Amino acid sequence: MLQDVGIVRNRLKVQGAVKNARAFLKVQEEFGSFDRYIWSFVNGKPLVNKFKAHQDLPARTEISDQISKDLKKRGFTFVGSTIMYAFMQAVGMVNDHVTECFCYRRCQKERRDQ
Repeated sequence: MLQDVGIVRNRLKVQGAVKNARAFLKVQEEFGSFDRYIWSFVNGKPLVNKFKAHQDLPARTEISDQISKDLKKRGFTFVGSTIMYAFMQAVGMVNDHVTECFCYRRCQKERRDQ
C-alpha cells in the first residue's frame, strides 16, 4: 500500500486504516452496527444548530470530544474531535447549515417527514 501513488503514503496512516478497520468490526460486534453505536451519542436524532454565519460554526463540540475519546479508547486512531465533528456533519448527525441556507430548511423538512 505504501507504494500505491493513488493513496496517502504515510506509514502511520496506512497502519491506522488497518487498526481502525479491526476496531470498527469490534464495534459492529458489540453494538450490532456501527450506525447504532455512533448515533447513540445524539440519541438517534440529528442535532439542529441555528447559526446565522459560517464563522459561527464550531470546529468541535462536547459531543465530538466524547466520540473521539470513546473511539480512541476502543483502539481507533486519527479520530480527533475536529475530525469527528466533520464526520458528524457529513453523515447528518448535526445540521450546521446556516439558517438562511436552503439546505437548512430542507434538512428540517426531511426530519419532520420521517
